[in-house]
Amino acid sequence: MSEHPANRRRFKRIAFDARTELSQGDYIWPVKLIDLSLKGLLIERPEPWLGDAEKDFFVDIHLSDDVDIKMDVHLAHEENNQLGFVCRHISLESIQRLRRLIELNLADEAELERELAALIEI
Repeated sequence: MSEHPANRRRFKRIAFDARTELSQGDYIWPVKLIDLSLKGLLIERPEPWLGDAEKDFFVDIHLSDDVDIKMDVHLAHEENNQLGFVCRHISLESIQRLRRLIELNLADEAELERELAALIEI
């Protein structure tokens, strides 16, 4: 029997609401962020959805007027009007911001360290 993907998840997802934009080529979609982790994010599928699953996307999560988390992502799954993306590239500055955000939401530094170690293994 195959294991359900949620049971294999190594990265804790945190629910987070921030102004978020997804883009690919000339297309830019304002999207609703559902949750994010050190490895990716989940959003509501925008309408109309014209994204090409074969190509990477860029996501910009606006934490404040001058603070963003930016990453190159790839569509990993689409179901129930939701799109799940895995991070392909993130700058050092953005990963530091994401780490701090997750640290504040986990309230367990040991769990954060386990997730960071798992991220390095990938």
